[in-house]
Amino acid sequence: MGHREDLLEGAKRCLLAKGFVRTTARDIVKESGTNLASIGYHYGSKDALLAQAYVSLVEGMGDAFEGGGSADDTEPGSLERFEWVWSNIIGTMKEPGSVWRLSMEVLALGDRLPEVRDHLAAAQREAGRGLVPLLMGGREEDVSDETADTLGMFYVTLMTGLIAQWTFDPRTAPEAGQLTAGLRRVVEAAARR
Repeated sequence: MGHREDLLEGAKRCLLAKGFVRTTARDIVKESGTNLASIGYHYGSKDALLAQAYVSLVEGMGDAFEGGGSADDTEPGSLERFEWVWSNIIGTMKEPGSVWRLSMEVLALGDRLPEVRDHLAAAQREAGRGLVPLLMGGREEDVSDETADTLGMFYVTLMTGLIAQWTFDPRTAPEAGQLTAGLRRVVEAAARR
């Protein structure tokens, strides 16, 4: 690996071990075996590097959302698919050292770190774009901007709320079956109107 990749991997390890605020540029350099100047050269700033490392950690969760299995045995867009996918997503929130706990720190810091906020705001649309085919079928590259901005953002909003609940109080946070039951009630109520 080159310095750029070493820095990114070192920053990921630092984020998971220390969080966003407590990670220093020196921590990243020590963890990556690089030097301070390489952070500015490759990423512009420590915060930009940490933002990229965070996005990379979140992107790495995509395989876990599929639970090591295949969604092929559930109908795209069905309540069964919804429950299966959210069960897998919630499973990642239960893991010790979950990247999602880090998400709460990043959300709380957003207004104090505008460079990071801007980088992550752009990544949100792509997160929604990635969730749409997982739940509805199809390919990520075929998801339109309009769908990413509506259905995708619905899923991102649901996920953000789940992250907050699972971080705050895992004992009372909802499971996928509860979410599915709630969605079923919303759909039934809408169909009656």
